[in-house]
Amino acid sequence: MDLTYTKKIEVRYNVDVFVAGGGPAGIAAAVSCAKQGKRVFLAESFSAFGGAAVTMLVPAFMMFGDGEHFLAGGIGREVYDRICAQAFPAFRKYCPHAIPVETLKRIYDDMVTDAGVQYLFHTNVIDALTENGRVRYAVCAAKGSLFAVKAKVFIDCTGDGDLAYYAGASYEYGDENARTMAATLCGIWSGIDWSRVQKPDRRMLDQAFADGIFTNEDRHLPGMWPIAEGSKDDDGGEIPNGIGGSNAGHIYDADARESASLTGGIIEGRKQLLEYRAYYRTYLEGFENAELIYSAPYLGIRESRRIVCDYSMVLDDFIRRAVFDDEIGRYCYPVDIHSSTNDKAGYETYHKDHTSLRCQAGESYGISYRALAVRDIENLLTAGRCIGADRYMQSSLRVMPGCFITGQAAGIAAAVACDTENANVHQADVRQIQSRLIAMGAYLPNHAV
Repeated sequence: MDLTYTKKIEVRYNVDVFVAGGGPAGIAAAVSCAKQGKRVFLAESFSAFGGAAVTMLVPAFMMFGDGEHFLAGGIGREVYDRICAQAFPAFRKYCPHAIPVETLKRIYDDMVTDAGVQYLFHTNVIDALTENGRVRYAVCAAKGSLFAVKAKVFIDCTGDGDLAYYAGASYEYGDENARTMAATLCGIWSGIDWSRVQKPDRRMLDQAFADGIFTNEDRHLPGMWPIAEGSKDDDGGEIPNGIGGSNAGHIYDADARESASLTGGIIEGRKQLLEYRAYYRTYLEGFENAELIYSAPYLGIRESRRIVCDYSMVLDDFIRRAVFDDEIGRYCYPVDIHSSTNDKAGYETYHKDHTSLRCQAGESYGISYRALAVRDIENLLTAGRCIGADRYMQSSLRVMPGCFITGQAAGIAAAVACDTENANVHQADVRQIQSRLIAMGAYLPNHAV
């Protein structure tokens, strides 16, 4: 049965730029744009900025640089430096790749507030009103109200491409069978004796499978990341009360576009974490007293919609270490496509790609501005893991430093577009974008100011 429903809603904000999603891409977009003097409104669906790091409890940023150059310069560098300065002492040994969640929340709060960005938590984008190839309004649902936001330029940093989808943009989804990378439910653990932990921690999986510890034989185990070491006893020995963050287990066929699929996925994830508790405590040294303290309130989604933009980043761009005339950043994380299927063939394909498609020290590939400009919509940009890319490149760009890079570029590009009469992101002056990015600290070695 269908129901036609109409309601008059308030246009609550009239700004230069609207940003959907407050993860690393959204933070970088909103802050960089506001620093250009633009009025920015940021809608975040959860109760804190940070996305995967604070809501999905993904325990590590991944690399900010290529071993020789800091690639996530600008907003990414500011986040990096603040973490190094503000993280609690027991964490600093692992700084800055592992994530001190509460410290990071406060850093993001301060950065967004200090930049003068208007924002609301508990606010979801539920529709977009388009006219003649332009987004006119974003419709938001917040606690207690529905309202609209009018803007000159809109930026989709939702990860799932929700705003672009509502605006009518084309998108790609998953592989040729519409299957995406498996999701993971991360968690925070205590009781770990890091002084006795051996690497890699996959070494007893076969025995655990034979003993029936796991419901399914998932050979992909990213594992446990150290967050803080344990205390010392009177003799200087380590007491096993160290803290870790797990990125272990896969939930297959989780569709980030559908609440029913996400509901089933998180229930499955919580069951899996109990199995990993038994695995770690029974088979791995240093984890005998490990205890799950908290599971993430949301699945760690690796792949959802990939929005069709003016250009799609492709595997050859990674292989040839591409340089673009319209380059807005460079990055280097390996191709990291987790299998869509729980079988040996899927795992072996992942392992082959992840170990072979890597950059060496000092190497990186360029990111084209066109991969942020949503095709056929004049005033819509995207940043983060839903930019224009094939599956190979999405799997490299999706991690947090990559999101800082594309988010910052989208924010600067939105500001540049706003300075023109029609605010058309496809006609924005790329040289001006690059010049402003360099002024913010972005790494663009192939382009002069």
